[in-house]
Amino acid sequence: MAWEARVRVLCVDDNRDVAESLVMLLSLVGFDARACFDGPTALAEAAAFRPNAGVLDINMPGMNGYELARRLREMLGPRLFLMAVTAIGDPDAEQRAAEAGFDLRLTKPADPSHLLSVLTRFRQALSA
Repeated sequence: MAWEARVRVLCVDDNRDVAESLVMLLSLVGFDARACFDGPTALAEAAAFRPNAGVLDINMPGMNGYELARRLREMLGPRLFLMAVTAIGDPDAEQRAAEAGFDLRLTKPADPSHLLSVLTRFRQALSA
């Protein structure tokens, strides 16, 4: 399907296995996905790749996922769909994620079928 090629997902996690596994999973179901392992690299990649969506870890050295989300929003605008996938589960985590610009926050370990379902609905909304 032609519209699938334009759905680009940036997967950012300092755990390389997590980011690369997510890229493989998303690629298998028709997304154009790329992995980055830190915030500064993700910003540089986003400038060229122009993702439609981002799946970001929060706890990363240097630039955390909250700051990365803010900067991605500034760079790519409000149509970017941002999902936090994080081990942070304290009562204020949802609010901090929303304030940083995330559309959704999932707690690790995130169910891959739920994550795929969310991104598939987003892809369908783009094609509508």
